[in-house]
Amino acid sequence: MDPTLIAIAILILVLLSALLFEWYLHQQSLHSIPIRVHVNGTRGKSSVTRLIAAGLRAGGLSTLGKTTGSDPRILDLYGKDRKIVRLRSASIGEQIHFLRYFSKFKPQAVVLECMAVQPQLQWVTEHLIVKSTHSVITNARMDHIEEMGYKLEDIAKSLSNTVPFKGRVFTAEVAMLPVFQQVAHERGSEIHPVTGEMVKFEEMQGFTYIEHQENVALALEVCQALGVDRETALNGMRHATPDPGALKIWYLTRDNRTVSFVIAFAANDPDSTLNIWHKIKNYPGLEYDKVAVFLNTRSDRISRTSQLLELVLKDIKPDFLIVRGDSLDRYKKDYFDKMSWPIQTFAENTNPAKVAEALVTFPDKTLLYGIGNIVGSGFDILDEARKFKRAL
Repeated sequence: MDPTLIAIAILILVLLSALLFEWYLHQQSLHSIPIRVHVNGTRGKSSVTRLIAAGLRAGGLSTLGKTTGSDPRILDLYGKDRKIVRLRSASIGEQIHFLRYFSKFKPQAVVLECMAVQPQLQWVTEHLIVKSTHSVITNARMDHIEEMGYKLEDIAKSLSNTVPFKGRVFTAEVAMLPVFQQVAHERGSEIHPVTGEMVKFEEMQGFTYIEHQENVALALEVCQALGVDRETALNGMRHATPDPGALKIWYLTRDNRTVSFVIAFAANDPDSTLNIWHKIKNYPGLEYDKVAVFLNTRSDRISRTSQLLELVLKDIKPDFLIVRGDSLDRYKKDYFDKMSWPIQTFAENTNPAKVAEALVTFPDKTLLYGIGNIVGSGFDILDEARKFKRAL
């Protein structure tokens, strides 16, 4: 027999043996973690992951978590953040690595934010890697349309790839709920619809940032399903470390002027951005005379930038607008020329300190609504803006 063919056959056998061994090790990791919560959806995944992990931990369950949002983190057994430093681009394969790592601590539960955007990768992540016992789909919004589809129903069907077989599904989505119900029925899973009204206003007090009632409601339902009583879980959530991209208000001061800076970059789809605007413009205790918008864009999100500029033009209608991004001339005819308020633009490579300086040039009692993207330069701009933050 040809020695080359023999060598190839041996190599194939070695590779198959290695793959089978890796598969065996992964199955062992899964079997050692009895509760696996997989959090998917358009908005709120990182926050809900943190809230569930905090609630379970408060209830006495040893729990590890992992977020992959604005700034990926491990949530350790004590609720402390451990920053994830990647040496290469993000890949769903890292979930296998982290599940194996987590299994060494023998936790009772892990809570993982879904990393995948492509529909087929969402399916692989759930059914081959995580195999969740409890699945969460926060909501379905018009975001990542290039990957998941240009209709809301298509996006909901894509997200439904993380519905497990014979598991439990929790969602705060209303319009696309029938899509999730149908898939859950086909896979023999229970579905638990949740609404923000299930959490009272008084129960939202005590958070150190602005949390959404839907997120808290989802987390509470999951925790209660796993045997943690409501008040214990809620108390744990109030003490959880917020996600770096969490909705918050900073009061920036300069020359006896105060700008109320609403940091909403993590809500980077138009529906969520508008919902937060409706919530924040009447927020208790927030007083303002003028409204400004700071839109931080990404060059690889042209359609999203167009959607957000449309939102600014037709719905928010501010007194001032600042836009930072690349090749902004492409938006001049359709958006900038139709706006009647002052517009200040910054190129993508502008020094973050210069952009932050512009954020404190508005008149006293201006509400500044920060939208768009936070990844990369967004964090740098916030670091510079923090220098103007008033101590409370």
